[in-house]
Amino acid sequence: MNTTTATRQVPAAASAGKPRLTRPGRAGLRLLIAAAAVAEIAIAAPTASAAPVRTDHSTVQQVLDRAVAEGGVPGILTEIRDGRETWFGEAGVADTSTGRQRRPQDRFRIGSTTKTFTATVMLQLAAERRLRLDDSVEKWLPGTVRGPGYEPEKITIRQLLNHTSGIFDYVNDDVMRARGAGTPFLEHRFDRYSPEEIVHIGVSHPPTFAPGTGWGYSNTPYFLAGMIIERVTGRPLADAIAQRIARPLGLTGTYLPSGDDPLIRGPHGRHYSTLMTTTPDAGIYDVTELNPSWGWAAGGVISTVGDLDRFFGALLGGRLLPPAQQQEMFTMVATEKWIPDTTYGLGVASLKLPCGATVWGMGGAINGSWTYTFGTRNGTHMVSVNSNGDWNYPISAFTDVLKAEFCPGHSPTPGH
Repeated sequence: MNTTTATRQVPAAASAGKPRLTRPGRAGLRLLIAAAAVAEIAIAAPTASAAPVRTDHSTVQQVLDRAVAEGGVPGILTEIRDGRETWFGEAGVADTSTGRQRRPQDRFRIGSTTKTFTATVMLQLAAERRLRLDDSVEKWLPGTVRGPGYEPEKITIRQLLNHTSGIFDYVNDDVMRARGAGTPFLEHRFDRYSPEEIVHIGVSHPPTFAPGTGWGYSNTPYFLAGMIIERVTGRPLADAIAQRIARPLGLTGTYLPSGDDPLIRGPHGRHYSTLMTTTPDAGIYDVTELNPSWGWAAGGVISTVGDLDRFFGALLGGRLLPPAQQQEMFTMVATEKWIPDTTYGLGVASLKLPCGATVWGMGGAINGSWTYTFGTRNGTHMVSVNSNGDWNYPISAFTDVLKAEFCPGHSPTPGH
């Protein structure tokens, strides 16, 4: 494998200072940023292919530098895999107190990209005929979904995975919203929640629509999916992800934290947050340590840019699922009241860039960390990018990274 590494460093002072609010933060950050996975970009149907391979990544490096120097994020890094070649680029710092640069092996919380791991395990179980995607939630978790207006016998596993179940998103609960923003988050970030408690919070609210009659991004269904995986396998979800995905692919930096472990094991930078405060004088807080139980199957996984490239490359390339389940995963449905012209599969999204190229993958965020992984439909050309700050809409920089890599002639957008 040929590897080149970009080490252009932006002075630590540029990332350690107060955020420059060039774009408003998304109010949905709270615990998991569901919509952040594909914000401001049209998700396209699986018909177009990505643009020709780009071997010069200088424009990508410009985007990274601009994200720190003008966007004010502490640090940003990306790893690009194109066939046998790998390129790593970074800007800013991993730790504002020491000025250490971000490194390829650094681990970070990947937020809603976790959903792709959960969906992959579920589809593997379907391939083994241990469950069916059209099985009802009630069949596997009798009595669990009990709330006003719910008919769990009509909610299927498929609907959990593609956000057509209508189950209320627990992060929109008033109490959870209050605990997830501002200084109350600092007080509550080590709170522990069991999957059953999270589901109870979600289904204590009426459904947003009847199963299969609409679309609405929700984290609660992925807790149910994780619970079903544990019921079928008899093992923790963390074990299923490790045994079925991480170990076979050699993803040495990827794992779902067990229990209440608030730490990121292994090499990692710090995660910084303005706690959803968007005023120019917003304080910046280190939120690296937190209890991951409120993310779990919907947003709890920790990984690296290299591991994410490898995972999505294998998934897109058909090396993790048989053809039938691969087709199920990439059967896209239209979204409603979300982002215009978007579609969503089973834990995956396709994204149409302004130049017409379509890339595939997923993204997500959790307090202090934003992540994107997208690439060609065959998985041979992948891009993973992460920011260790959750302000100034870092997803704009992610968009520009993808445009720089997959849209020939793209120039970084001023102010992004």
